[in-house]
Amino acid sequence: MLYDCRSPADRDRGIAAAIEAVKNGELVVLPTDTVYGIGADAFTPYAVKALADAKGGARQAPPVLIGSRHTLDGLVFSLPRSARELVEAFWPGALTIVVEHSPSLAWDLGDSSGTVAVRMPLHPVALEVLRETGPMAVASANKVGQPAALTAEEARDQLGYGVRAYLEAGPAPDPVPSTIVDLTGEVPRVLRQGAVSLEKLRDVVPDILDERGV
Repeated sequence: MLYDCRSPADRDRGIAAAIEAVKNGELVVLPTDTVYGIGADAFTPYAVKALADAKGGARQAPPVLIGSRHTLDGLVFSLPRSARELVEAFWPGALTIVVEHSPSLAWDLGDSSGTVAVRMPLHPVALEVLRETGPMAVASANKVGQPAALTAEEARDQLGYGVRAYLEAGPAPDPVPSTIVDLTGEVPRVLRQGAVSLEKLRDVVPDILDERGV
């Protein structure tokens, strides 16, 4: 089902359907502040596998989206000061941080070597869903090798009936990917330049390294 979240009534129905689907271990497509994402409950291994299968066998561990900054404390063993400073400055928004997750977490996101990429998106529909479902594994809503979907309809054209609910909120307003920062080492390092520039990152954490380690 595709729900047009630009209509208040359809938005309410769609968000309720998406929350129910995630809690039942099914897949949903939802808007974010970058591109549309296909998501599943991060703590349901068969749902995370279904997400990878829907994309066509994605092997990388998917990022995890959360609906509140406070949720981060429950996912990590200890959060570096630089991580807290970046989160305060750029969340919700297009910044993904890679941190060591708590070893006690009962999830299987794939081969992630004890780390997780986490983001809190700046989109009201996504946040409303995430605040009810808890952490979701979310990847770009497209088949491997195909362009990222900029609407839920584009995502449905690629992903079809493998997804229970599609939440349409119109074209992605700023389809630049999130910036990814690795915070697992001694010094923070940018893994992917994206919507948040290196200059803005260095305003908050001056010693952050770019992709070349400079």
